[in-house]
Amino acid sequence: MAFHSQLRRAWTTSGSMLCVGLDPDPIRFPQVVHGSVFDFCRAIVDATADTVCAFKPQIAYFAAVGAEGELERLCRHIREQHPNVLLVLDAKRGDIGSTAEQYAHEAFDRYGAHVVTVNPYLGTDSVEPFLRHPDGGVFVLCRTSNPGSGDFQSLQVGDEPLYLHVARRVASEWNDIGDCGLVVGATYPDELRQVRALVGDLPLLVPGVGAQGGDVAATVDAGSDSVGQGMVINSSRAILYASSADDFADAARAEAIATRDAIRARAPR
Repeated sequence: MAFHSQLRRAWTTSGSMLCVGLDPDPIRFPQVVHGSVFDFCRAIVDATADTVCAFKPQIAYFAAVGAEGELERLCRHIREQHPNVLLVLDAKRGDIGSTAEQYAHEAFDRYGAHVVTVNPYLGTDSVEPFLRHPDGGVFVLCRTSNPGSGDFQSLQVGDEPLYLHVARRVASEWNDIGDCGLVVGATYPDELRQVRALVGDLPLLVPGVGAQGGDVAATVDAGSDSVGQGMVINSSRAILYASSADDFADAARAEAIATRDAIRARAPR
């Protein structure tokens, strides 16, 4: 199923725009999981799956501890046990075409992702292998949530900042090749509003809610599409580490429900 279709189904079945980011740090695991990356993440996934439209495993957290095999198991678990949830592989790939083909193979064939985050800096040919893959789709970095994002993304190019040039190219030319979305941080609601106005109902992956301090109300007001959806609003650490005790999964579920309900309460009807 194409990424856009899968996402619409996820929004409809869950009634949620929340995404739980899976950034496993074994140093912060409760003792009950005995250091197992898979067991920790599976517990979070199973506790929160009915509250979310997406899960977003960050590949660096798995690769750093040699847990790529556990990431494969986790992605397979999500696809098989929670088939209505969008699986976003957060890899931020960006390389020349021949190497990009291998990254696309990794994301879609090895891990079974519905969509992968990519960097637009190398241009169209670096993203095409993802878009032309039969199961492919991309969330393209546009206006990211980190403090230093403006170093380049806000540079004026002609009469507008670079991130709006990226948004326009992705919404038109790249989205004609394959299913696209954009990454725009919750920490910059004014820019989020500008991007939404430019790209219409294109899906937006919105990190920065939770530990990074993005405001839910401002995010929903700025980023909702014409039918009150349009976003995959990510929270990672605030949900993953809501408790460091044996009740960590229950605490994660409670935090996910609270975040989902805050989003729902603000979403236009």
